[in-house]
Amino acid sequence: MRYIGPMRDRARSVEDKAQRSEDLLDAAESLAVELGGVRFVTVAAVTERAGLHRTGVRRYYASREELFLELAERGWQRWRDAVTASVAGRSGLRPGEVAAVMAETIAALPVFCDLLSHVAMSLEGDVDLERARRYKTNSFRAHDDLIEALDRASTMTVEELQALAAAAGAFAAGFWQVSHPTPTLARLYAEVPEWGHVALDFGPRLNLLLRATAVGLVHTDERTAEDPR
Repeated sequence: MRYIGPMRDRARSVEDKAQRSEDLLDAAESLAVELGGVRFVTVAAVTERAGLHRTGVRRYYASREELFLELAERGWQRWRDAVTASVAGRSGLRPGEVAAVMAETIAALPVFCDLLSHVAMSLEGDVDLERARRYKTNSFRAHDDLIEALDRASTMTVEELQALAAAAGAFAAGFWQVSHPTPTLARLYAEVPEWGHVALDFGPRLNLLLRATAVGLVHTDERTAEDPR
């Protein structure tokens, strides 16, 4: 994240306002990484890091929920871009290879993985209708672009890729939460290591289960084609 500097005056131009908006997103993301999750991030801390007055965020985002929903939307776009870059110029990718691409690219976006849980639980439902509509529009567009890139590069069908992407999002969201326990759970896992081992292998576990899911999806489709009953 670039250095923001001391408290700044109100943005006047469209470009300045867009930059302030990005600065707030960058501040929220960096704090989430440092503190261990978005649940620990406050609006006051975000505005202070971005160099704005604590009430300044309201000029750009109506609420904390809208700020984090915007960050989740940016996460979808980054995941799409990462997948697209990873498969550029490639073809004939097998299910396990596609799963590896999905796992590696989404795991490289830890705040996005964290936010996927919060989006479903609260963020979408705690903003106004038009903001929720914009999130759905932009996230589905990024999702569809991601599927299109994988469709060009792989041997899997669009339906299989869509199912695998859904699994990737669900696995990443759930495993991220488990692998980043609260201080209380971290202490408990230190006392009882056999309970805490699942919290230590986010990437490998995600990769393993996505590969199994990808192979299973293709196998199921092949069996259904042979015997549609």
